[in-house]
Amino acid sequence: MKNSLPKLRPALLLLLALLLPMLRAAAQATASNEPEMADALRHDGKIYVVVAVITVVLAGLLFFLISLDRKLSRLEKEVKD
Repeated sequence: MKNSLPKLRPALLLLLALLLPMLRAAAQATASNEPEMADALRHDGKIYVVVAVITVVLAGLLFFLISLDRKLSRLEKEVKD
């Protein structure tokens, strides 16, 4: 019986990987009769604030990554020389 566990593990992982998306879809289908959050935010005019905040955060992350890349390139160049 101990030898059958390693053989069963990939099958169980595959089964889990196939069932999780179906569970998520079923969970979303039951809540479809209520209004969506985005619709409520759009109705109140607050969706633009959410979009602006997300844009600022993503722009800040992009700026940080670009500056980090430049610093790293400069350090690599110094180490190489």
